[in-house]
Amino acid sequence: MTELEKRREEIDAVDARIAGLFESRMDIAEAIALYKKEHGLQVSDGAREQEILEREVSRIQNPDYRPYYRDFLRAMISVSKEYQHAVIGDDTVIGRGILGSCGGLLDLKRKVMVVSDDGVPEEYQQKVLSQAAEGHLFVFPYGEESKNLETFGHLLSFMLDMGFSRGDCVVAVGGGVVGDLAGFAASCYMRGIDFYNIPTTVLSQVDSSTGGKTAVNLGGVKNTVGSFHRPKKVLIDPDVLSTLPARQVSNGLAEALKMALTSDAPLFRLFLEDDPRKEIDTVIERSIRIKRGVVEKDEFESGPRRVLNFGHTIGHGLEAALGGKLLHGECVALGMIPMCAPGVREDLVKCLEKLGLPVRCRFDRDSVLEAISHDKKKSGSTIATVHVPAPGRFEMRDMTVDEISALLDLIEEV
Repeated sequence: MTELEKRREEIDAVDARIAGLFESRMDIAEAIALYKKEHGLQVSDGAREQEILEREVSRIQNPDYRPYYRDFLRAMISVSKEYQHAVIGDDTVIGRGILGSCGGLLDLKRKVMVVSDDGVPEEYQQKVLSQAAEGHLFVFPYGEESKNLETFGHLLSFMLDMGFSRGDCVVAVGGGVVGDLAGFAASCYMRGIDFYNIPTTVLSQVDSSTGGKTAVNLGGVKNTVGSFHRPKKVLIDPDVLSTLPARQVSNGLAEALKMALTSDAPLFRLFLEDDPRKEIDTVIERSIRIKRGVVEKDEFESGPRRVLNFGHTIGHGLEAALGGKLLHGECVALGMIPMCAPGVREDLVKCLEKLGLPVRCRFDRDSVLEAISHDKKKSGSTIATVHVPAPGRFEMRDMTVDEISALLDLIEEV
């Protein structure tokens, strides 16, 4: 026996022990999942996962091995969470690399309409198509301007031409615009067919993929025509974020920061004291946990769900008035600043500047106020707005357009 053969036998024996330990670990993970399901607990616990990583990596004596063991542990934790989601029957599955195995997580043994835009890497679209029994691809031009009734009509016509029935499904592969358009089409085609969402941007992973709100724009007003149509399952693969430019990453993190400010003070401290880009998995999981909790209490936005509109009253007004000069998350970042107490505002500005997000900009005030006057949360002469007196807390205030106008001084660049 050669030295190489001897070493291979040794590593095979180690692998056999690891397999036995892995099976034992998964048995325990299943028991934990059942406990969490019974007690209404979330699968993910970012703080505990970080604690496990630090504790277990410190046990490795050889410092050269430690970064590799950290990666091994992260992968094992990811697999454990994916399995717990499956046991619980959760509609959101988070895991690195799961795009390549989506056929095992989604029912693609039928006609599948993959909806995407031309800004999404073709590789992601093809990974889904290759796992479908009969896949069709609808790609539209990238950008908010495509989120309209015309594109919506083209998609529905294409589904009809391809013979889609009520037993088939739509899979969105892309950002928030793709998810909104695909989900709305799925909700309307033959009065509703199955919809799956695979978000590929930070913004859509932390926010728009969860909750079931779908829509298109009309007459320059965002999300005027739409429906509530929750996806049967959402697959979130943080690996796909590696192709995003830095601006798009920060754009999405603005929405996560929004949720941290209103509902998760420790997450806000992460933004303030650490680099959220290096803790993206934790940020995604905690943001989804917040949004899922809110949506489960108020699926159709009749009350509590309005907390998710923090920063959006002014943000949507800026987005409409600026005509695409700033991204959605950048506008929301600006929209949050006037809605915070002075002390919170100071820390928020630090977070935004660290992420390269704007804290002031030039805009036409009349155009912004005109867009705000069409806000869906307007009732009579006032608009329901969200304010943050302290991190992790929020309060609702009814404000007039004139009162909102006065707050614009805090973000207007002169």
